Amino acid sequence: MADIVVLGSGGFGLSLAVMAQHYGHNVAVWSAFEDEIEAIKRDGENKKKLPGVKIPDSISFISNLNVLEMNDDDTIVIFGIPSSFTRNVAKQAAPYLEKGIVLNTAKGLEDGTFKRMSQVLSEEIPNLPVAVLSGPSHAEEVARGIPTTVAVASENRAAANYIQEVLSNKTFRIYVNDDVTGCELGGSLKNIIALCAGICDGLGYGDNTKAALMTRGISEIARLGYAMGANIHTFSGLTGIGDLIVTCTSMHSRNRRAGILIGQGISPDEAVKQTGTVEGYSCCKVAYELSRRLNVDMPITEQLYKVLYEYSNVREALWNLMGRPHRHETEELFF
Repeated sequence: MADIVVLGSGGFGLSLAVMAQHYGHNVAVWSAFEDEIEAIKRDGENKKKLPGVKIPDSISFISNLNVLEMNDDDTIVIFGIPSSFTRNVAKQAAPYLEKGIVLNTAKGLEDGTFKRMSQVLSEEIPNLPVAVLSGPSHAEEVARGIPTTVAVASENRAAANYIQEVLSNKTFRIYVNDDVTGCELGGSLKNIIALCAGICDGLGYGDNTKAALMTRGISEIARLGYAMGANIHTFSGLTGIGDLIVTCTSMHSRNRRAGILIGQGISPDEAVKQTGTVEGYSCCKVAYELSRRLNVDMPITEQLYKVLYEYSNVREALWNLMGRPHRHETEELFF
């Protein structure tokens, strides 16, 4: 039995909390929003972010980060915070985090610095090992005990092994992966492709279009990953093609749902507002800028950037992709 503290009361953080409590761990969930904590306690669920999933009374809800001072070396501190808020919460938590293992679940890149979330957390909490959890894992299914398989990666192999041992169970299987960069990039960049998949659905296009988009999407994800030092094989695994498939095809995916709205004619800003947290929206901007800096060809990301930030026509964006110069399918995978 382990002590687990989840920072953030969103869907995925709560799903891990419910799962961990079910398998006998001591779980506390922190939220910066007192009204959200009160609503969860009153309703027994988070009706907005994880509807229909009962939150056990044995899970403690807290609003003060000083509880982290009671951590021991084996406490797992899960950051279930959207990527745009990860650094801020880490700054707040750092003074209290003298012990424990940090586990990040956010999938995104930091705007302005181009840093992955593990890099952000290592900067703000340099004294503790940092690991990342990624893979095809919708919160709605994890919380309900639907069989799920993910990967954990860390520069500290002992920390990754410990997380694997503690959080793995009969419905949640964890593999260890040594490629932190690849795992994070796959989990972050697939949200861009999922937005595009949703746009295709909103436009009424078919399976052929989506299959092509996903296949060419993982190719450009791998190109950027390779340029940033990732292992190319990682993108064929759970945190690459696995996460891409589930996010592009499921209505649990907020990125896909936002894309559907955009394809139906809703403005990108309004689509994000209606959907909630859409990591692919902000990640697209960072990835586009990063691809230009590293001189990596990412045509799908480029066209989505123009749709989201320059308000280009979505159909025109597709024709731009279809009308690109003829290429050999694999010639640009490696540099």
